[in-house]
Amino acid sequence: MAWERPPRRGCSALRRCLLGAAVLLGLRLCVELRRTGPRLPARSARPDPAPRPPGPHLLPAPGPLRGASRRQVTYVRSGRRAPPGGGGSGTPEPGCCAPRGRLRRKGPRWHIDLQPWAGPARSLDEEALRFLRYISTTQIACDHMSTDSLATDSSPAKKPWSVCLDDRFGLAHQIRNKQCRLYSLGLGSDDTHFEVGMANDGCEVHCFDPSVKSAHVLESERLWYHRVSVDWRDPHPAVAAQKPYSSTRKLGTILNEFGHRKIDVLKADLESAEWKVLENLILEDVLEQIGQLIFEIHLHWPGFEVSGSDSSVVRFWYSLLKELELQDFRLFHSYKDLSKPQLFLKKDIFNASSCYTLSWVNTRWK
Repeated sequence: MAWERPPRRGCSALRRCLLGAAVLLGLRLCVELRRTGPRLPARSARPDPAPRPPGPHLLPAPGPLRGASRRQVTYVRSGRRAPPGGGGSGTPEPGCCAPRGRLRRKGPRWHIDLQPWAGPARSLDEEALRFLRYISTTQIACDHMSTDSLATDSSPAKKPWSVCLDDRFGLAHQIRNKQCRLYSLGLGSDDTHFEVGMANDGCEVHCFDPSVKSAHVLESERLWYHRVSVDWRDPHPAVAAQKPYSSTRKLGTILNEFGHRKIDVLKADLESAEWKVLENLILEDVLEQIGQLIFEIHLHWPGFEVSGSDSSVVRFWYSLLKELELQDFRLFHSYKDLSKPQLFLKKDIFNASSCYTLSWVNTRWK
């Protein structure tokens, strides 16, 4: 009979010790997990939602809790430029609200940006000298000009309306091909010598004057009269709404109604309404559709709907002309009318005439 070895008690005791240690370790881990809580996966680990096309609008925020008051905030971007170096205008950073790679759409402008004062005193002398020097100095040379009159006589029937016929600006080519278009803005003017001459040269001429007796009177095959005026009122819509005029149109509206994309020459003789018309043209952003500008400006008083101290009025005039320069218009002809009273804001000073005729060409015109 074989002899059997009794089981070792030491091995079973070792197993029981190891099992007890494993149980204690598991209990400790459970306690630690309950104390610290389970770790949530990172947000980047979540599956991304379905891709959406980029757009300028943000999704609305989640709705408020029931019973809570809701306040909707709308941000309106001002069209006025921020001052150099910042200044706390409140305009959002470029990347906050528009997708990258897209140009931010230009907001509406109701007032032009005024140029800095001419000097620390902010006086009429400083502003007037800067302004008169500016309008008397041509910025670009024009070798071929069609000039109605540069004579020194004071005949009221002749005015120095000049266009630049250099080939680089394209007007001469348009006239030769009978594709030239002229808009003439007038106010009770009987002098149509320039308009008739341009029509005879082959231009399609449209005269806008609210004082004419009949609307859309066809005088010749290429000369039309319209009983309407280009807007000269304050450009802010809240102000304009208080002064409705049925015979007034924005230039952009007229272009759309007539189906015209471009104007080769825009002439204005508006008896002091020219400053507000020029302001409207700038704010309406239609200057790029105009090849040349010919304006008769009047300096004996501020002009229709222009107000303020004498120095601030001249600063406003100067700022308008600088806006033309910023949009690549260059002065190629300046004429001082010696037949008119030598008055500057009702004062006989600065050896200035009350009337000048200025001609600009759009150097980007195609």
